Order: sequence, then C-alpha cells, then structure tokens
Amino acid sequence: MGKSLHADLSRREREIMDAVYQLGEAGVAEIARRMGDEAGYDSVRVTLGILEKKGHVAHRDEGRRYVYRPTVPHARATKTALRDVLKTFFGGSPSKAILTLLDMSAARLSPDELDQIAAWIEKEKASEEDTA
Repeated sequence: MGKSLHADLSRREREIMDAVYQLGEAGVAEIARRMGDEAGYDSVRVTLGILEKKGHVAHRDEGRRYVYRPTVPHARATKTALRDVLKTFFGGSPSKAILTLLDMSAARLSPDELDQIAAWIEKEKASEEDTA
C-alpha cells in the first residue's frame, strides 16, 4: 500500500473508508446507509471494488452479498494520517501541531480538559527527567 495508507484516496473513497471503519464490517447497503442520501448503492459498490484493488478493504462472502472490512486497523491508519499531516503542515513538529490545536480550541476547552493536558505534560516532563 505504500508509505501513506490513505494518501491515494479520493474524497468519496475516504468517506467510504470512514463508514467501513465506523461499522467494522458491513455490506454495501449498510455502508451506503451510513453515508446518507448522497451515496448511491451502485456508486458505493463500485468504489468498494476500487478500494479492494488498492488494498484498503477486503471482503468475505455472506450468502449472495459481500461483507467488507478494512485491511488496516483504525489505530494504525490514524497514526499514519496524523504523521502525514504533521509532515505536510507542521514540518514534522508535533509541538507546532499541538499548539495550533490548542489555539484553535482554547475557548472550548473545559477546566477539566486543561487539567488533563497539564497533567500529561507534567508526566512527560517527569519521565524525561527519569531517563536523563
């Protein structure tokens, strides 16, 4: 599948992958329903075939229908996508990305969330001091 798991996906393919990840495994009809009114059954079926050729999904036969599942665990796909975002938009710097996220959502963070972030930072600092 190459270096980036989902870099070669179109918008529609990413939407279908999102639905497959949310459902875990599902047939075409369930995936189309999850995507809403704009997703036609035939369009989803054809796109799943393309995704299978690209190696993003696999299927098993269940009677007369195919049941699709992702070939890459969601956690691994998430880490790869975040790594790509860091590289593309933040020069590979996690701290720049974190600061941007905090700046974007500062007004929306609750005191509990801020405490959780501060506790994580303190834990990381202590861990670094222990290994130094």
